[in-house]
Amino acid sequence: MHSASKIGVGVIGTGFMGRAHAMAYRAVPGIFSPPLVPVLEIVADSDAAGAERAHRSFGFRRMTTDWRALIADPAVAIVCVTTPPALHREMALAAIAAGKHVHCEKPLALDAAETEAMAQAAEAARPNGIRTQVGFNYLKNPLLGLAREMIASGELGEITNFRGIFAEGYMADPAAPWSWRLDPAGAGVIADLGSHIIGLARFLLGPILSLVADLETVVKERPTAPGSAERRAVTVDDIARLTVRFARGCGGTIEASWVATGRTMQLGFEIAGTRGALSFTQERMNELLLHRADAPAHARGFLRIEAGPAHPPYGLFCPAPGHQLGFNDLKTIEAADFLAAIAGGAEKGPDFREAAEIQKVVDTAIRSSRERSWLAVG
Repeated sequence: MHSASKIGVGVIGTGFMGRAHAMAYRAVPGIFSPPLVPVLEIVADSDAAGAERAHRSFGFRRMTTDWRALIADPAVAIVCVTTPPALHREMALAAIAAGKHVHCEKPLALDAAETEAMAQAAEAARPNGIRTQVGFNYLKNPLLGLAREMIASGELGEITNFRGIFAEGYMADPAAPWSWRLDPAGAGVIADLGSHIIGLARFLLGPILSLVADLETVVKERPTAPGSAERRAVTVDDIARLTVRFARGCGGTIEASWVATGRTMQLGFEIAGTRGALSFTQERMNELLLHRADAPAHARGFLRIEAGPAHPPYGLFCPAPGHQLGFNDLKTIEAADFLAAIAGGAEKGPDFREAAEIQKVVDTAIRSSRERSWLAVG
């Protein structure tokens, strides 16, 4: 599927995430020393004009309006699926069946049954060398890797509580029109934003065993188009509130909202332990706050750890601390990790199996809110 050290990349979708994937794979060779050098082969969009614009601006060799043709093309070895979630399953399964590696955006699919089928297909293809990756790119922040190491090493002692949130305000205006995010076949904010904070909680603390959830629709109807007087009912959640229990023994809370007025990127957490605590927000993604319980009385409080070359792979982007990584840098790290996994290196994920486990939490939260009961995840 690829010659020498080069590997062909095809991207389905030309929106925000399609551009992010193209930028990431284009940037990898200039920052990392990847075992495989990505080549932007084909970009696909059902709209011919959109495909042509992406072809020119993203830097792909070719364009198509047929995503199936992209998957079938022998020059494409990695298929990036960046379409709305309702389309992920068909495209990803077709790519796996064609023997292609798949880098799919989140949420992986619409429900746990779909994601489980996708995870099983990916696992069945593993003996043939096929690898999968899901776009939880916030997990690629070097400081979150540091937080995970601190927790795993016992630096914080026994973990006693987790408080996590992902809040944005892009749906806070009731005049914001109906979109694919509100499709009743989907799962609202619990899947769109909630999957990120659920994934982050699992990344740091491990599996979630049980939960009770309250999902709320704040804006009951929206214009069918910008400025339209015609309205369409909203049946998915705008806010999700979860109380959870982790397999490691501690409890916590998780919240997701896309009607959080004034917020643009409040993906954050506080973790308390018997020996210390951590605090983080994506709004200041190059800072991790650490409190040590054994600090002398006059020096107690949260101290700021500033991202720098001591936190790999930050140093590959910039030799100076405090100069800041950004969103697209995290996507570049994600692409580099996937290329390493395809070449037989460590698989840092998240892969389709992890995405399926995250979706189980999402589905359990939906059922819990509907049944008004505490449920085991699964």
